[in-house]
Amino acid sequence: MSTSNPVPVSLAEIARIAGVGRAAVSNWRRRHDSFPARIGGTDVSPQFSLSEVERWLRDNGKLTTAGGRDFLWPRFEALGSREESGLAIAEAARRMRAPRARGTASKLPAEARDLAGEAARLGRTEGPRETFEFLLQRWLDTHVRQLSTTPPQLAALMARIALDTRITDGEGGLTVFDPACGTGHLATAAVHAYDGPGLVLLGCEREPALAALASARLDFATEGRGVRTEIVTADALRADPFAGLRADIALCNPPFNERDWGYEELATDQRWTHGLPPRTEPELAWVQHLTAHLRPGGSAVIVLPPAVASRKAGRRIRGSLLRTGLLRAVVALPPGCAQPHSVSLQLWVLRAAPDGSLASPGAQDALLIDATRAAKPGTREQGPDWEALTTFVLSAVSQLDRPDRELPEDTVRVSLLDLLDDEVDVTPGRYTASGSEPTGVELTASWRELTDSLGELTELAAHLSKLGLTDSEPRTTATVGDLVKAGALTLHAGQQPSDAAPTGDFGTPLLTVPDLLMDGTPSRLLPPGAAQAVAEEGDVVVAGVVRAFRAWVHEGPPIALGPQLYALRVDRAMLDAHFLAGCLRAPANGRQAGTHASSSSRVDIRRLQVLQLPLHEQAAYAETFRRLTDFERLLKRADDLGKGLVDDVGDRLAAGGLATARNG
Repeated sequence: MSTSNPVPVSLAEIARIAGVGRAAVSNWRRRHDSFPARIGGTDVSPQFSLSEVERWLRDNGKLTTAGGRDFLWPRFEALGSREESGLAIAEAARRMRAPRARGTASKLPAEARDLAGEAARLGRTEGPRETFEFLLQRWLDTHVRQLSTTPPQLAALMARIALDTRITDGEGGLTVFDPACGTGHLATAAVHAYDGPGLVLLGCEREPALAALASARLDFATEGRGVRTEIVTADALRADPFAGLRADIALCNPPFNERDWGYEELATDQRWTHGLPPRTEPELAWVQHLTAHLRPGGSAVIVLPPAVASRKAGRRIRGSLLRTGLLRAVVALPPGCAQPHSVSLQLWVLRAAPDGSLASPGAQDALLIDATRAAKPGTREQGPDWEALTTFVLSAVSQLDRPDRELPEDTVRVSLLDLLDDEVDVTPGRYTASGSEPTGVELTASWRELTDSLGELTELAAHLSKLGLTDSEPRTTATVGDLVKAGALTLHAGQQPSDAAPTGDFGTPLLTVPDLLMDGTPSRLLPPGAAQAVAEEGDVVVAGVVRAFRAWVHEGPPIALGPQLYALRVDRAMLDAHFLAGCLRAPANGRQAGTHASSSSRVDIRRLQVLQLPLHEQAAYAETFRRLTDFERLLKRADDLGKGLVDDVGDRLAAGGLATARNG
């Protein structure tokens, strides 16, 4: 690899390339005089020459899992411009698929064109699709604050809803339309959800780099299927390149809260059949843009912020959408489904009348679905349980055209008369709250579970309170780094996967720090054979970040570990895993090994202290650590149950539900 100017890389990037933690790289820098000298950055965030780092890693045998693409990405990042690097990745993808075809890369500087060619050559060696997906994911991760993408799980759900709710006319083929396609998440989901013939994918994106990446992504996704794809670079609202199009399904995750969306220049646009969208309601402009492009019986699903369902300025348009039968369902999602992650976003399901008229005979109600209960419980930073969320929403939406069927919990069918009041509020929680109260049987079961939990807590508290804790001088300790050198354990550092997208129902669960901040359940899968640190049953897993610091013994099938997670595999002749986990997770231990700069600061795993005891003495400590962990788990469960019962019983009492008062 040769470049005219050195390509800078950070310590974090070196750690990612080598498949180790950042602390290990810092240690190499301190211990090896031959480690490359800093070429830029600061003392806190130094930068090094990529070519020198690659040479040093190879010479010192530090490369175990890195491929050519790991060294390629920093060079794309060094291009500087988000648009330039994105266009270069798209050009590389085009050359991977058609190396002899003429392209239009004239807008790219020579350095970017050369890099695209080098990436294409590497892709043909290491796999074109895999190389493109790796570069695209790294590009998206780098610019995550400037770009709003649709998570693959949400995109898959939206595609399924649209396909399930459309009314077909018996003709083959499917035209999919996305007027704000970004890098093509929704269109890609439609490709995976539809396996029939005659698939046509049409999209629009105003940023050239995003449009180029979407086109490249769809080319890979549709390879060999004879799919027609067209992605146009344009502002869909101001200059609709698909005027007159009638699509079978439309999917959209539009930009939110944009004030400069074309209010003045589009005042007389023919798409506003339900009223001119107020300047403060650009989302309703996108809604009408979608409905204007639906064929009779076609279905659209759009992601919207919750305020669109209730803001006073949009009530006239909401009322018209309801009266004409276009707005068929609203789904309230749990927080964490998409950006902004702190907001409970909504899916609006719209469908054109089968006969092509504005009025939709028989569509005199709307299905309101509150899916917020699919959030992972028990933490402040809640997130979606995608499997439960998908199952629930698809089950509820399947009742759209079955007015006589019983609806799932937290789903109501609201009549047009009830919706068309002064507010025209279609927020699901407003109508489902009264129907979500627990039954008497459920309350009794919750009280019984709380009583059992409190009984176990009492027993554990009695045992733990009698521990013979001493105030003697502390015993000798050793660091994790010392134990690694002594061969008592091996340390495996998690890393950012090259392909972070879900891969279906097969693969190894990937655990990340955000998962730990929710409920500790892995939220995605890695494909079989992916190079990743894996925790086996009996390994001690440590989260090396201050805000999520913890350590536990992994039980169950193997799991892959993401960045800032570590697997410690003990030599059972020297260490008890539960003893080790108990020592490591001591709060004082984490504070001593952390940097304390912020809640996102890292914990240097190798500096964590472990009590030095013979194996036969570790057993008593291990058993006590287990009981302490059980006590913590029961305490949290009792707290959750108690708070839930206070809320549920309080609601029942406030509604006059005290039987003795009525009977008295």
